[in-house]
Amino acid sequence: MASATLDDVATRAGVSAKTVSRVVNGERSVRPETRQRVLRAVEQLDYRPNLLARGLSGAHAYTIGLVYDNPNAYYILAMQQGALSACDDLNFGLQMRPCNSKASALAEDLRDFVHRSRLSGLVLTTPVSERSAALQRLAAYKIPFVRIVSAARDPHDGFPCVYVDDRDAAYAITIHLLQLGHQRIGFLRGGKHHHASAERLRGYKEALRDYGVPPRKELMIDGDYVFDDGFRGARRLLDLAEPPTAIFGCNDEIAAGALAAAQSTGLHVPYDVSIAGFEDSPFSRHSWPPLTTARQRADIIVERATRMLIACIGGEDVENEGFNPELVVRGSTAPPRPKSRQRKRA
Repeated sequence: MASATLDDVATRAGVSAKTVSRVVNGERSVRPETRQRVLRAVEQLDYRPNLLARGLSGAHAYTIGLVYDNPNAYYILAMQQGALSACDDLNFGLQMRPCNSKASALAEDLRDFVHRSRLSGLVLTTPVSERSAALQRLAAYKIPFVRIVSAARDPHDGFPCVYVDDRDAAYAITIHLLQLGHQRIGFLRGGKHHHASAERLRGYKEALRDYGVPPRKELMIDGDYVFDDGFRGARRLLDLAEPPTAIFGCNDEIAAGALAAAQSTGLHVPYDVSIAGFEDSPFSRHSWPPLTTARQRADIIVERATRMLIACIGGEDVENEGFNPELVVRGSTAPPRPKSRQRKRA
C-alpha cells in the first residue's frame, strides 16, 4: 500500500496542501479547529512527512545535530536514544557528531557541520557545552543550540540549557558512605576538562566537611572516565599505609575498575572496602556485587534538551530545566569491618 501524501491529507481534511504544510511544520497561523482537522487526517492516514524533501524545499532542514566528546559507548547510545525519541515524535531528523572539545577552532568546525549538513540547530553535551568562548562564537554565527551542563542551579547566562546537579548527587553518595561509618573515603576523579568532575569532587568534599572529616589529598586521585584509570587509582589507594575503607569513583566505569582492583588484591567488597560509582550505567548493574551509584538518565536528559532545541527553532520561549541524579544503594557498600576482623590483602 502506497504511503499517504500531503495532498491525501489535504483532501481528507478539506483544506489546501499549503494549510497542511503549515500545520505539519508547526506554524501558528492556522485556526485551532482547522489544525485539529488536519491533525486528525494525519493520524487517520498515518502520514509521515518526507524530512529530506522538506529540508531541501525551505530554510529549515528539520534535522538537528547531537554533538559529543565522550568515549563511553553506553553514554553515546543513551544520548542517541533520547534524542531520537524527541526527533521521531516531532518529525525531525538527527545527525550524531563526535568532536574534539579542546580544539581551538571548535566553533568554526561546528558552524561548518551545521552548514554542510543543513541543520536547524545543535544539542551540545558536556564537555563541548562548557567551552564558553566557542559558545559565544556559535551564538554570533546565529546557530541555535541547547546545552547540557553540570551545575547546581540554573546558570542564567543567556544560553538555553538542561543542567544536572552532579554536586548534590556526589554529596548524597558521600553522606551514604559516612553514615555507614566510613571515615577514610577515597575519591577517583574523572577527566579534569569535564566540569562534572569538579562538581562531583566539590560534593564529596562538602559532605566530608559537614561530617567533620577533613579531606585528605592522598585519598583523591586524578584520572579519566575509564576502567583502567579506576583500576590504577584504586591500587594506589589500597597500597597506602592506611588505605581507605570506601572508594567513590567519579563514574561507574571508574568504580568498576576500582572493584576489579580490590578483588585482585584479595579484598572482599563490600566488607573489606565499599565502592560506589555514578551514573547507573550497565557497569553498575552488571558488576558483582552491583554498584551503589547515582542514577543519571542520560536518555531523558538529552530528550529534554532536544525538545527544548526544537521549540527554540520554532520560535517558542523555553525555560531552563534541572535534573537531580538519584542515589541508588546496592550491594557494593556496607559498614566497614572492625579493624580486628579486616582481611589481609593478598
